[in-house]
Amino acid sequence: MEKHSIDIMRIAIAIVFIWFGALKVIGMSPAEELVEKTVYWFRPEIFIPILGVAEVIIGLGLLIKRLVPFTIILLLLHMAVTFFPLFILPRICFDAFPYCPTMAGQYIIKNLVLIAGAFVVGGKYNMKYYDNKELAKKEI
Repeated sequence: MEKHSIDIMRIAIAIVFIWFGALKVIGMSPAEELVEKTVYWFRPEIFIPILGVAEVIIGLGLLIKRLVPFTIILLLLHMAVTFFPLFILPRICFDAFPYCPTMAGQYIIKNLVLIAGAFVVGGKYNMKYYDNKELAKKEI
Protein backbone atom coordinates (compact mmCIF):
# COMPACT_ATOMS: atom_id res chain seq x y z
CA MET A 1 0.00 0.00 0.00
CA GLU A 2 2.80 2.41 0.85
CA LYS A 3 4.35 2.01 -2.59
CA HIS A 4 1.25 2.58 -4.74
CA SER A 5 -1.41 4.34 -2.66
CA ILE A 6 -0.54 7.91 -3.63
CA ASP A 7 -0.41 7.03 -7.32
CA ILE A 8 -3.77 5.29 -6.99
CA MET A 9 -5.14 8.44 -5.30
CA ARG A 10 -3.72 10.60 -8.12
CA ILE A 11 -5.29 8.40 -10.80
CA ALA A 12 -8.63 8.23 -8.97
CA ILE A 13 -8.83 12.02 -8.69
CA ALA A 14 -7.87 12.30 -12.36
CA ILE A 15 -10.70 9.95 -13.32
CA VAL A 16 -13.21 12.00 -11.32
CA PHE A 17 -12.10 15.25 -12.96
CA ILE A 18 -12.05 13.81 -16.47
CA TRP A 19 -15.43 12.13 -16.00
CA PHE A 20 -17.23 15.07 -14.38
CA GLY A 21 -15.61 17.50 -16.84
CA ALA A 22 -16.62 15.41 -19.84
CA LEU A 23 -20.22 15.36 -18.59
CA LYS A 24 -20.18 19.17 -18.59
CA VAL A 25 -18.71 19.30 -22.09
CA ILE A 26 -21.42 17.03 -23.53
CA GLY A 27 -24.23 18.71 -21.57
CA MET A 28 -25.09 15.83 -19.25
CA SER A 29 -23.78 17.04 -15.88
CA PRO A 30 -26.16 16.88 -12.94
CA ALA A 31 -24.35 19.97 -11.61
CA GLU A 32 -25.34 22.21 -14.55
CA GLU A 33 -28.27 23.86 -12.81
CA LEU A 34 -26.17 24.55 -9.72
CA VAL A 35 -23.41 26.08 -11.86
CA GLU A 36 -25.96 28.19 -13.78
CA LYS A 37 -27.43 29.60 -10.57
CA THR A 38 -24.02 30.24 -9.01
CA VAL A 39 -22.31 31.83 -12.01
CA TYR A 40 -25.43 33.54 -13.31
CA TRP A 41 -23.52 36.39 -15.00
CA PHE A 42 -22.04 34.05 -17.67
CA ARG A 43 -24.05 32.37 -20.40
CA PRO A 44 -24.29 28.73 -19.26
CA GLU A 45 -24.13 27.29 -22.76
CA ILE A 46 -20.63 28.79 -23.02
CA PHE A 47 -19.40 28.71 -19.42
CA ILE A 48 -20.33 25.14 -18.49
CA PRO A 49 -18.48 23.49 -21.40
CA ILE A 50 -15.43 25.70 -20.72
CA LEU A 51 -15.57 24.63 -17.07
CA GLY A 52 -15.79 21.03 -18.25
CA VAL A 53 -12.74 21.42 -20.46
CA ALA A 54 -10.84 22.95 -17.53
CA GLU A 55 -11.78 19.94 -15.38
CA VAL A 56 -10.66 17.52 -18.09
CA ILE A 57 -7.34 19.40 -18.34
CA ILE A 58 -6.90 19.11 -14.56
CA GLY A 59 -7.58 15.38 -14.80
CA LEU A 60 -5.12 14.92 -17.65
CA GLY A 61 -2.54 17.01 -15.79
CA LEU A 62 -2.78 14.61 -12.87
CA LEU A 63 -1.98 11.71 -15.19
CA ILE A 64 1.24 13.36 -16.42
CA LYS A 65 3.57 13.16 -13.43
CA ARG A 66 5.73 16.15 -14.43
CA LEU A 67 2.62 18.37 -14.53
CA VAL A 68 1.29 17.31 -11.12
CA PRO A 69 2.77 20.23 -9.10
CA PHE A 70 1.17 22.80 -11.43
CA THR A 71 -2.04 20.83 -11.78
CA ILE A 72 -2.49 20.64 -8.00
CA ILE A 73 -2.48 24.45 -7.85
CA LEU A 74 -5.20 24.62 -10.54
CA LEU A 75 -7.17 21.87 -8.82
CA LEU A 76 -7.09 23.68 -5.46
CA LEU A 77 -8.15 26.99 -7.03
CA HIS A 78 -11.01 25.21 -8.79
CA MET A 79 -12.04 23.46 -5.58
CA ALA A 80 -12.10 26.74 -3.63
CA VAL A 81 -14.59 28.14 -6.14
CA THR A 82 -16.81 25.05 -5.89
CA PHE A 83 -17.73 26.05 -2.33
CA PHE A 84 -19.36 29.33 -3.44
CA PRO A 85 -22.87 27.83 -3.76
CA LEU A 86 -22.84 26.97 -0.05
CA PHE A 87 -22.82 30.72 0.65
CA ILE A 88 -24.51 32.12 -2.47
CA LEU A 89 -27.32 29.53 -2.60
CA PRO A 90 -27.79 28.19 0.94
CA ARG A 91 -31.44 27.25 0.28
CA ILE A 92 -30.39 24.97 -2.57
CA CYS A 93 -27.49 23.47 -0.58
CA PHE A 94 -29.15 22.92 2.80
CA ASP A 95 -32.53 21.78 4.06
CA ALA A 96 -31.44 23.06 7.48
CA PHE A 97 -28.24 25.10 7.63
CA PRO A 98 -25.54 23.98 8.46
CA TYR A 99 -26.20 20.37 9.47
CA CYS A 100 -28.59 18.99 6.84
CA PRO A 101 -27.20 19.35 3.32
CA THR A 102 -29.33 18.64 0.28
CA MET A 103 -27.99 16.39 -2.47
CA ALA A 104 -26.44 19.51 -4.06
CA GLY A 105 -24.83 20.40 -0.73
CA GLN A 106 -23.47 16.88 -0.36
CA TYR A 107 -22.09 17.09 -3.91
CA ILE A 108 -20.14 20.18 -2.87
CA ILE A 109 -19.05 18.98 0.57
CA LYS A 110 -17.54 15.80 -0.93
CA ASN A 111 -14.98 18.11 -2.53
CA LEU A 112 -13.25 18.16 0.85
CA VAL A 113 -12.10 14.63 0.05
CA LEU A 114 -10.74 15.76 -3.33
CA ILE A 115 -8.90 18.62 -1.63
CA ALA A 116 -7.38 16.28 0.96
CA GLY A 117 -6.38 13.88 -1.81
CA ALA A 118 -4.80 16.74 -3.75
CA PHE A 119 -2.68 17.65 -0.72
CA VAL A 120 -1.55 14.05 -0.36
CA VAL A 121 -0.64 13.83 -4.04
CA GLY A 122 0.95 17.27 -4.03
CA GLY A 123 3.08 16.27 -1.06
CA LYS A 124 4.68 13.54 -3.11
CA TYR A 125 4.88 15.22 -6.49
CA ASN A 126 6.42 18.54 -5.50
CA MET A 127 9.37 20.13 -7.24
CA LYS A 128 11.82 18.69 -4.70
CA TYR A 129 10.65 15.22 -5.77
CA TYR A 130 11.74 15.94 -9.33
CA ASP A 131 14.98 17.61 -8.26
CA ASN A 132 15.89 14.50 -6.25
CA LYS A 133 15.04 12.22 -9.18
CA GLU A 134 17.32 14.27 -11.46
CA LEU A 135 20.13 14.10 -8.90
CA ALA A 136 19.70 10.35 -8.59
CA LYS A 137 19.92 9.94 -12.38
CA LYS A 138 23.14 11.99 -12.53
CA GLU A 139 24.76 9.87 -9.81
CA ILE A 140 24.11 6.65 -11.73
